[in-house]
Amino acid sequence: MADLIVARPAFRSIEDAFYRRLVTAIVAARKAAGVRQADLAVSLGKPQSFVSKVEQLERRLDVGEYVAWTRAIGADPVVMLEAAIDAR
Repeated sequence: MADLIVARPAFRSIEDAFYRRLVTAIVAARKAAGVRQADLAVSLGKPQSFVSKVEQLERRLDVGEYVAWTRAIGADPVVMLEAAIDAR
């Protein structure tokens, strides 16, 4: 057991460069769609503070939340993800 190596998760923190690019993209898409944080929060069934914390990189989105978020602002979650990947 002493030789057991534990792999680190690929995305350990909200400071991860890829995650920052993804959040920047979804914030820009929300604004371009003319959706206010408060309206997005209602669509997601969350408080406005949830949206704010995600956008300020104080809270991470899980996959299901990400898909719901992008759909609520009229964006394609796959396209958004591919754009963040390609932006490296």
